[in-house]
Amino acid sequence: MKVDVLLGLQWGDEGKGKIVDVMTPEYDIIARFQGGPNAGHTLIFEGIKHVLHTIPSGIFREGVMNLVGNGVVIDPVIFQAELDKLKPFNIDFKSRLVISKKAHLILPTHRLLDAASEAAKGKDKIGSTLKGIGPTYMDKTGRNGLRVGDILSPLFMDKYNALVEKHKAILDRYEDFTYDISEYEKPWMEAIQQLKELTAVDSEQYINDAIKAGKKVLAEGAQGTMLDIDFGTYPFVTSSNTVTAGTCTGLGVAPTKIGNVIGIFKAYCTRVGSGPFPTELDNEVGERIRQEGFEFGATTGRPRRCGWIDLPALKYAIMINGVTELCMMKSDVLDKFDTIRACTHYMINGKRYDYFPYDVNDVEVIPVYEDLKGWNSDLTKLTSYDDAPNELKSYVRYLEQKLEVPITVVSVGPDRTQTLNNKVLA
Repeated sequence: MKVDVLLGLQWGDEGKGKIVDVMTPEYDIIARFQGGPNAGHTLIFEGIKHVLHTIPSGIFREGVMNLVGNGVVIDPVIFQAELDKLKPFNIDFKSRLVISKKAHLILPTHRLLDAASEAAKGKDKIGSTLKGIGPTYMDKTGRNGLRVGDILSPLFMDKYNALVEKHKAILDRYEDFTYDISEYEKPWMEAIQQLKELTAVDSEQYINDAIKAGKKVLAEGAQGTMLDIDFGTYPFVTSSNTVTAGTCTGLGVAPTKIGNVIGIFKAYCTRVGSGPFPTELDNEVGERIRQEGFEFGATTGRPRRCGWIDLPALKYAIMINGVTELCMMKSDVLDKFDTIRACTHYMINGKRYDYFPYDVNDVEVIPVYEDLKGWNSDLTKLTSYDDAPNELKSYVRYLEQKLEVPITVVSVGPDRTQTLNNKVLA
């Protein structure tokens, strides 16, 4: 048995949570492998909207285990708030959720360091969610971090205090940055006690034992490929590997154990925060997409930047991840457009680029488009792909031809029922 991977191919917010929720009945374990509460996976079913930040998106399905892997960073306060929001729905999360002992903890001072660093950058800020993700990963690679397993140690408070003192010394270097750690520390310590009540596991052993036993595992990514620390639009990226390779390091799964790679993308493009965005529409059309798609961050609430689909970036993401099948999200957002545009290549300094080049931060990137006829009809009531407008089918075929990967799922609305899953498309 191999581990299937589901991840985003753009700048995040592609709709991964919904598709994980839809696909969960096919799996025994859903495992998050990177990121932290900077993620916002939105699920809508039975008229209720749920937003998850750290908990895997399979938590609502009975009989499925959910693993928070070693590659994830956890803010105990945010994690506790997520669990509290599950309680009214009688979700037995204690029996459905396990956490890696090797997952790192976000301390209150990590959040303060994030805020101080971002404020000091001024106009050069990277658009951090200010959740303390970057400083936590920095302590991880600097071999100073605290892990979930540490909270069970009698030396935990000694380790905690030593790290906090180090952070305070760094914070003192930021002029005009004031803070009161006490207002953050009390709820954090209370949440740590709650975290102790959950099951902590040696996750790499847990996942590999499950694979040996023939269990079906789906690895759930956060953010998107274009935010990967190595392959994204650096430095405007997140602090972890959001690509398929991150599954191996974030769960302890060997490369030979990776199965299908399911890539999620929107029928257009969005981005939150700073950084290059070749197809961005800073105009009336971009605003129209934003309003039609309710494009506001699930974690930050910030308005997302919007633009047409970017095929060079998508092809790049497909290559990096080894994508075997695609899910196209938010097709319904384009319901009222007579014409839909697709960026086929870039022009940079008079040279044509069919791929995503090294440095797009300091050069003028001119997107070159092809126009396609829109379907100009309501997709949200569709229950079968066979009944879809011919123009939508033409758009799907066009993308499959350009991307050379089958689109096996087309989403036509936010609810789990508004999902056209048709393997015939392949």
